[in-house]
Amino acid sequence: MQAGLRLLVGAVGVFNILIGLLFLFNPAGAAANFFLIPDGSQGMATLRADFPGFFITGGGFALLGALQRDARALLVPVMLLAIALTGRCVSLLADGMGPDAIPPMLAEAVMIGLLLACRRSLR
Repeated sequence: MQAGLRLLVGAVGVFNILIGLLFLFNPAGAAANFFLIPDGSQGMATLRADFPGFFITGGGFALLGALQRDARALLVPVMLLAIALTGRCVSLLADGMGPDAIPPMLAEAVMIGLLLACRRSLR
């Protein structure tokens, strides 16, 4: 069971790193997938800085935790995803539910669940 969870967490890590790299090297294309509109050179710089920072850091620590059997490393992606999910919940309360609100929330919740289950198995 632990090996399977570690494999899934490793896949979560690679997935997030790839998203981060997409923002780094194709920010306009990645932005469209995330309903973002870059505004000038500073908008593009923000897409190249903040989003890779989030996704590559979270993915890197997920991969580190899975490969090195380090439960503490998994706290980083758990926290990043939990804060992101919290922000989406606040947005639902403040702005209402759009037609595309649920899929990213489910993806974040599933990743959090996998990370926490793996973390528990590594203790």
